[in-house]
Amino acid sequence: MKTGLIIRMTFVVLLWLVLCYLVIISNALGFMKFFCIIASGIIIFVPLYKKHFKKK
Repeated sequence: MKTGLIIRMTFVVLLWLVLCYLVIISNALGFMKFFCIIASGIIIFVPLYKKHFKKK
């Protein structure tokens, strides 16, 4: 992998983790919060995986 790709992926992961942390600490935990975190992870990381890591 190229260095630029590693830096971009690291930035995306760290940004996603910070935003998830802010959602978790905002109020009481519930099903909708966990669903939103899981759905956002799928929406963000599946296309990145398919583009950069899946062998053609």
